[in-house]
Amino acid sequence: MLGLPLLAAAGIAVAAAFAWPQLPSLEALADYKPRIPLRIYTSDGALIGEFGEERRTFVAIRDVPEGLKHAILAAEDDRFFEHGGVDIAGLMRATLLNLVGSSKQGGSTITMQVARNFYLSREKTVSRKLYEILLSFKIEQSLSKDQILEVYINQIYLGQRAYGFAAAAQTYFGKDLQALSNAEFAMLAGLPKAPSRYNPVVNLSRATERQHYVLRRMRELGFIDEKALDQARGEPLRLAQGRHAVQAAAPALHAEFVAEMARQLAYEQFKDDVYSSGIKVITTISKLDQQAAYEGLRRGLIDYERRHGYRGAEGRVDLAQLKAEGSEETLEDLIEPFPDLDEMRAAIVLEASRQKLVAYLRGGEQIEISGDALKYPMPLMAENAAQAKRVSPGAVIRVAKYAKGWQVVQPPQVEGAFVSLDPRDGAIKSLVGGFDFNRNKFNHATLAWRQPGSSFKPFIFSAAIDKGFTPGSVFDDAPLSFSAEQTGSQAWNPGNYDGKYEGPMSLRTALAKSKNMVAIRVLQAITPAYGQDYVTSRFGFDPVKNPPYLTLALGSGAVTPWQMGAAYSIFANGGYRIRPYIVKEMLDSEGRVLAKVEPQRAGSDESERVLDPRNVYLSDLMMKDVVRRGTAGKAMALGRGDLAGKTGTTNEYVDAWFCGYQPSLVGIAWVGFDQPKKLGSGETGGALALPIWIDYMRRALKDKPEQYLAAPEGLVEVKPSFEREGPDYIYAEHLPQAAAPEASAPAAAPE
Repeated sequence: MLGLPLLAAAGIAVAAAFAWPQLPSLEALADYKPRIPLRIYTSDGALIGEFGEERRTFVAIRDVPEGLKHAILAAEDDRFFEHGGVDIAGLMRATLLNLVGSSKQGGSTITMQVARNFYLSREKTVSRKLYEILLSFKIEQSLSKDQILEVYINQIYLGQRAYGFAAAAQTYFGKDLQALSNAEFAMLAGLPKAPSRYNPVVNLSRATERQHYVLRRMRELGFIDEKALDQARGEPLRLAQGRHAVQAAAPALHAEFVAEMARQLAYEQFKDDVYSSGIKVITTISKLDQQAAYEGLRRGLIDYERRHGYRGAEGRVDLAQLKAEGSEETLEDLIEPFPDLDEMRAAIVLEASRQKLVAYLRGGEQIEISGDALKYPMPLMAENAAQAKRVSPGAVIRVAKYAKGWQVVQPPQVEGAFVSLDPRDGAIKSLVGGFDFNRNKFNHATLAWRQPGSSFKPFIFSAAIDKGFTPGSVFDDAPLSFSAEQTGSQAWNPGNYDGKYEGPMSLRTALAKSKNMVAIRVLQAITPAYGQDYVTSRFGFDPVKNPPYLTLALGSGAVTPWQMGAAYSIFANGGYRIRPYIVKEMLDSEGRVLAKVEPQRAGSDESERVLDPRNVYLSDLMMKDVVRRGTAGKAMALGRGDLAGKTGTTNEYVDAWFCGYQPSLVGIAWVGFDQPKKLGSGETGGALALPIWIDYMRRALKDKPEQYLAAPEGLVEVKPSFEREGPDYIYAEHLPQAAAPEASAPAAAPE
């Protein structure tokens, strides 16, 4: 009998002797370089995106909390610091289970798990186990215990695409490792045994059982005392995702469109390696600006929806299941297919009457809505409402909590975009490409070719100034009509937005009031060919998309919000072409610079000047009138005198714009439907896009001093056409000789 074990031992020794030279090199392990995903950051360090198959954040062993180390040892290998890589007693037990055909095997130490994860398959055979043991011995000879534990903590798979405990802490709890409690340490430490089985997002009850086992082991090993055990057992888990989520998962800053743009730029340069080599992309946006832009656009689109009536429930569920099941879990199952859209939470209606509405929210919360908050959904609560859309028990609706309490809301069908940038160098400060990236990934800020409407008029008026006209030049605001012979296609009878005609007026008043008839007459005077050449060569617009017809005066061509931002920057920075950019630099995993943008600042190279500074000054003067006494008068609520811009509304209210600036910041807001259609009567740029711009600028310009363009040389003051409008200016070389003696230099800009 004694001979059989000896014979087996001898056989194992011989096999080991043959296998040892065949073991792989530990070079990759000794020089451990984990697969780190691509990460995108704001200019001030906020994470806005992560791309890669393996979600991982490297953490050095010196930075790993002791509580996590204790939890891992309690769950996986309490004799880790005592054995030489293999726990003989546990291994013998696992080997016997294998030989008798058991479905499970145990006894793997942390070192053996590292060996298996790096070099071996997970098949359960004696030969594979032998290689695992030998590799473990070799690892222990080559690496210190702390090095082995560091590799394990960073490499192990823990479910939800999270590799390593630092990534898992963010994935499951939305926290850094250092912020976790003993209860959370124990939950994570229980995952390596079977990540899918003990995943708290998928099966909270099973995960809790495993967590309690780890906590008991921590108590038995003396890592925690009885008080800490009781406290950890009683602590409610605050998951960051899944049906039991009670807090937002990181990243909280909504810049998904920016992150996707940065990802594409990084991929173009580094191809597939970009997803695993730990590259960091630093964008130009700031956290404050991005949050202001996101919230401003979102608020503007939701307000639009409220003005146009409630469309009703977005789905229905069968509440009869509740009577059969009688459990809260059933409600959770029913609401699962309806994800929350940021603050717009999915809700199942439980009760609905003219007095109150009771609804269930994901996570178990019930809310009650009553009083004025019911006015919005009331038409769809009536008995004669279409059954599929009726707000009644079983209806799935959206609710959001505002200052006045819970309100019924609905995801807008309309879309929008907002982009802001520093006109001095082109750095994008914020970009929101649509209402919700997860619902519609089309980036309207960069890809939506839309008619700019009246927001295009400043470029035409700038061309007129270049031709010798002044802000005080008088044009007739009277009806126009063009025959089919004149247009070359069909008869055209343009009109003013409000249908009113006011006769002779100055250019500055025509721009402030957005008079279409004057804009057309201006383009007639300078010719459509000159106008097209001017706006394309100076401001960078596509000539193919902006053909030389009189309709160009009304913005009938096609532009993107990104293009409009670059074009308005020329007015804001004194007349220089800038090139908008959104990525500042790219760094490797060690922080070394791989690529960096060195933008050219406006004024540093006169060859980049595209507008005469006098033209800029006069164009700015006219666009300030738009804010002070024109269609953008709402912007005066910001209490600043340095704001300028132009509203834009296209024919039949299809597109709404506001493009505005001051010398350090340009902002472009656009609203419209993906499939162009009427936004509704009265939904002008001033009513729809301007409030979005104001919301953003109120936060972005807070505590920033007013700035004004310096008065350039070469302008002379002439008698205004209308005294009430203030002084008028003309280029010195355009001044009629008879008027020269009366001319004087313009006053300096206000401080």
